[in-house]
Amino acid sequence: MARARSFRSSPSRSWPRRFVGWIIRAILWFLGLSILMVVIYRFVPPPITLTMIGDMVGGRSVHKDWMPLSEMDPNMARAAIAAEDGNFCRHHGFDFAAIQKALQGNEVGRKYRGGSTISQQTAKNVFLWQGRNWVRKGLEAYFTVLIETIWGKKRIMEVYLNVAETGIGTYGANAGAMRYFDHDASRMSVTEAARIAAVLPLPKGREATDPTGMVRRYGNRIAARTGPMQRAGFYGCLK
Repeated sequence: MARARSFRSSPSRSWPRRFVGWIIRAILWFLGLSILMVVIYRFVPPPITLTMIGDMVGGRSVHKDWMPLSEMDPNMARAAIAAEDGNFCRHHGFDFAAIQKALQGNEVGRKYRGGSTISQQTAKNVFLWQGRNWVRKGLEAYFTVLIETIWGKKRIMEVYLNVAETGIGTYGANAGAMRYFDHDASRMSVTEAARIAAVLPLPKGREATDPTGMVRRYGNRIAARTGPMQRAGFYGCLK
């Protein structure tokens, strides 16, 4: 009677399987932890971001003072939308028309505001690092889908206005208002909100109290947009 043969996996076969197993487990852990973080931050203010840590490592002090959206003057959210993402209430995280316009502008050498939405900027600011590379952009898209699904527009705007850099070492509209105007963000004029919004694209190189420079001119344009946009219903998701 023939003896049964026993087969054992050779090391050359087991290593690829183990490696694939590690990759699958790492992906599952990442998915689970990332979703858990997004759920937690739906209710809890993010305590710190990588950008803030970078400032502290560089020897800068960090100034931030969380303020709920319900307490913040509505002028601030309106100015942010007018300046950074006019279709914030109308898209689901990605403004493909703005992305296409930015790409076309880059092709012909013109400078356009980037195609990133407020949702994308919030995902980057809270969960990722600054800089431009395809890995970060891919993760940014992933977290954008998560926060659009789990947080909703009001929470996205609330977190954005509390973690966005509004000056050197200054984070959030409330800390920005106290830095520039000596009062908190619960009462802001259209002009004040617009000037803080004008700082957002380049917070380390602009000052909201610059009386005659580019910030004032850009702020005036933002302020002029807010009224017509409000009448046209561009802020409806914040009600």
